[in-house]
Amino acid sequence: MTPKQIIENGRMHPRQWTAVMITVFLNALDGFDILSSAFAGPGIKQEWNLAPDGLGAVLAMELVGMGVGSLLLGGVADRIGRRKTILLCLSLMSMGMFLAAFAASPQSLSLWRFMTGLGIGGMLASINAVANEFSSAKGRSIAMALMVIGYPVGGFIGGLVVKYGLPPNDWRAIFEFGGTATVLCIPLVWFFVPETPSYLNFRRPPGALEKINKTLTSFRLTPLTELLPLEEAQAKASVADIFKPAYLRSTLLLSFAYAFHAVTFYFVLKMAPIIMSDPSYAGQTFTRAEGAGVLAYANLGGAAGGLVFGWFMHRFGIKRATIVALALSSVLVAYFGVGQNSLVGWTMAVIGVGLFTNSAIVGFYSAWALAYPTHVRATGTGFALSIGRGGAALSPVLAGVLFANHLNLQTVAIVMGSGSLISLVLFAMANLKDAEGS
Repeated sequence: MTPKQIIENGRMHPRQWTAVMITVFLNALDGFDILSSAFAGPGIKQEWNLAPDGLGAVLAMELVGMGVGSLLLGGVADRIGRRKTILLCLSLMSMGMFLAAFAASPQSLSLWRFMTGLGIGGMLASINAVANEFSSAKGRSIAMALMVIGYPVGGFIGGLVVKYGLPPNDWRAIFEFGGTATVLCIPLVWFFVPETPSYLNFRRPPGALEKINKTLTSFRLTPLTELLPLEEAQAKASVADIFKPAYLRSTLLLSFAYAFHAVTFYFVLKMAPIIMSDPSYAGQTFTRAEGAGVLAYANLGGAAGGLVFGWFMHRFGIKRATIVALALSSVLVAYFGVGQNSLVGWTMAVIGVGLFTNSAIVGFYSAWALAYPTHVRATGTGFALSIGRGGAALSPVLAGVLFANHLNLQTVAIVMGSGSLISLVLFAMANLKDAEGS
């Protein structure tokens, strides 16, 4: 048997769940890091007197970095390993966050947010592979859902920290907090996340059998007596395989479907605090802390939706469940554009948005893990994320341009929500079936 087969056929040991939960923490860190500029957006806008399109460009820079990081570092994870890549990404993220706290201009802030995005992009591709490869067949849907909901959990906790725990109107303190939290995650990965047996079995570094057996034994699973020879196709495999006929259709459809959904997903996550604090958008003025608090509840809705969505994927399949989530995402974003008369109304609106937009994200991560074998799992995920970050980066820029051209909130929300409908069509065309792996 291969390490993958042993893990898939066994029970989930607490050490496996520990590794999965650390991916939840890492994704929560990503959730806070990427939303930190949205939390800080009103303060950044005021300090440098930025117009809506100028602020949108600054807010997009970490998303651009994520696209580059997903593409480059996702491939690195399939070459040097998931664990080493995660540690590298944590280093980039922590440096970027601390440097952003001392930015002297919009240009320097954009540079440091780009650096942070590089780390986040590589991190997302790597932890997706880790959660998949450490999970049994029965536990995988829940493990993948848990990993993905770390993102909105991080946004929720981060929003509460910004609202209640940090100095008011000090946007730099937000980045300092994020940098500190990032550094604290490094020892968690170092001590509790070994390299995955599937990766070791495929790459065969020196001592691979001993490392695989050490991990299998810690999971209370049967160790291997030897490593089976790789099949010829596996031996000749490369990270470029995602563009070969067997995977090209899935690569293109899932990547561009994710990109269009990202346009919708990041509209509310990036723009909600700004929309609520500036009367030119929705005719009302709430404080920055109140806007951050509402955004936190959008992430709470996302976490709840993602967790429940794991059961729906198990019950109805990844494809059908994700299609429904995409349809409802579009509807709820359009409803957000109606505007609300109270803080409670805005909170309920963004909870509904988060509930379904993040459920669809869970579906995409599960689809990527299913569509690719071990040797290109992080590469395929990273490529899809890099294309998706194009949509994510476009989202605040497009919204800023639409607002700058004096379109009202309802019209802008309908335009931005249409991304999920286009995504639905592309996702429905994808052929999802389990890829063979080691």
